[in-house]
Amino acid sequence: MYRTHTCGELRLANAGQTVTLAGWVQRVRKMGSLNFIDLRDRYGITQLVADEHSAEVNALVEKLGREYVIAATGVVAERQSKNNKIATGDIEIKLTDVKVLNAAVVPPFTIEDNTDGGEEIRAQYRYLDLRRGPLKRAIELRHKMAHEVRNHLSNIGFLEIETPYLIKSTPEGARDFVVPSRMNPGEFYALPQSPQTFKQLLMVAGYDKYFQIVRCFRDEDLRADRQPEFTQIDCEMSFVEQEDVLNTFEGMMRTLFKNVLNVEIAERIPRMSWYDAMDQYGSDKPDIRFDMKIHEITDLVKGYGFSVFDGVDYIGAINVEGTANYTRKQIDELTEWVKRPQVGAKGLVYIKINEDGSIKSSIDKFYTPEQLQAVADRLGAKKGDMMLVLCGAKRKTQNMLGVLRIEMGNRLGLRDPFNFAPLWVVDFPLVEWDDETQRFYAMHHPFTAPKPEHLELFYSDKKEDLEKVCANAYDFVLNGTELGGGSIRIHEAAMQERMFEVLGISKEDAEYKFGFIINAFKFGAPPHGGLAFGFDRVCSLFGGQETIRDYIAFPKNNQGRDVMIDSPSYIDQEQMDELFLESKAERKE
Repeated sequence: MYRTHTCGELRLANAGQTVTLAGWVQRVRKMGSLNFIDLRDRYGITQLVADEHSAEVNALVEKLGREYVIAATGVVAERQSKNNKIATGDIEIKLTDVKVLNAAVVPPFTIEDNTDGGEEIRAQYRYLDLRRGPLKRAIELRHKMAHEVRNHLSNIGFLEIETPYLIKSTPEGARDFVVPSRMNPGEFYALPQSPQTFKQLLMVAGYDKYFQIVRCFRDEDLRADRQPEFTQIDCEMSFVEQEDVLNTFEGMMRTLFKNVLNVEIAERIPRMSWYDAMDQYGSDKPDIRFDMKIHEITDLVKGYGFSVFDGVDYIGAINVEGTANYTRKQIDELTEWVKRPQVGAKGLVYIKINEDGSIKSSIDKFYTPEQLQAVADRLGAKKGDMMLVLCGAKRKTQNMLGVLRIEMGNRLGLRDPFNFAPLWVVDFPLVEWDDETQRFYAMHHPFTAPKPEHLELFYSDKKEDLEKVCANAYDFVLNGTELGGGSIRIHEAAMQERMFEVLGISKEDAEYKFGFIINAFKFGAPPHGGLAFGFDRVCSLFGGQETIRDYIAFPKNNQGRDVMIDSPSYIDQEQMDELFLESKAERKE
């Protein structure tokens, strides 16, 4: 062994011991006749000191640079000037020997918690970035989370079972990543977007409690919280109803909060219907840490001569407490903010209740103070509050109000990342109509069962009836982020065939793409359901961050590229020929 101890291990109780540490040189400091080295490894930092009596050691120390890999031997001693910011801050190592294990060139950015490196350069040198404290703590948190998940689910009877990565393309969700087969020319595997069909087949096989911490792949346009490859906590259970699934995974999340963060969450996590979430929060993943609910005020303000309101179907408002003191400049800035393409509003109406009880609004000339007070009463607005009003098509306007609500929550500091408010959103629509393609698409996926009380509507030929069908589906939401979702599945061949019919998938296509699972259902499929959590997102929210990249050792950028290894990349023509592929893309040099 190159070391007797790690750099985070030694304490005052070790004083007088001769030890050897190995790690990376964080920095070298010269103070008078003394040379100090901060030595770092995965476990912490330890101060080393070479005094004036150690000429040979000092000569070696003076040759050291940042990120040199060294082994250092010396005696543990109490520090005169203690450092309470690090675990080893009460001791130092008086050096007797230093060995350079590997010299290092000067890194392109400082390996510190607060680095001088930009995002791009740190991505290029990800292996250096991973040496920094914040990323190390993120990776450690991810490990602990995975450990707790496995322990909890194993303890309640779940089996961890691997499913294939090379599967059949079944395009009904995002785009598949495809893999050409050399041994089957012209044919392709797909990488799984999720193990959905395989876990259902495991239920058919009798493995009634399955889980897997599994890699999934989706070829879609990327955002800050999306990666082309990501990890799911994937689960499925047999002989269960919706409430059984929700209770089981509430227990898992409660364990994670307790064992990882030492946070207690409610014994029963609240449930909210998708329709209430949209009507009250303008989002199917509402942040319930703060109130500021959306209220419809169409009946209170339509028909009074204000053409903007009179010409729309829906008018909604939120009450923002304590903002009646906003200046005209601030309101104008907020108006421009909602007009951005990301929000899409055409304008913004405000109604203020001043501290003296008077009401001031941008639509004063169309409404009496009494009429505006009626709006305030509906929203529960008080002196010092300001109401913000948007209008248009119902769902679109609710979405805009939902985005505005989150923005005001951020501005007012109402979204503390370590204040956790979990929620189940239930009763989603089963299908949604697309005007462009003139067909229904599954809101969740084609294997989601309708709610039993909506079966009559499900078998109706009327478009308006099918739009009323609720899915036996549920999402787990935390602080305005969807962490996971699932459903009770269809387990009867006839119902599955009906679902494909509703989605406009022909019998031939259904047989080609999904015949294996329809046939499996005919051999005695149990009632079953499950869900999957986005593991990367769970880790990031537990770490108090909104981006998932720090919680993935080697992530991709927004273009789906790994800039560290320069991937994706071209392959040799010889490989192309073996796979019977031809590229029409112009090769970039």
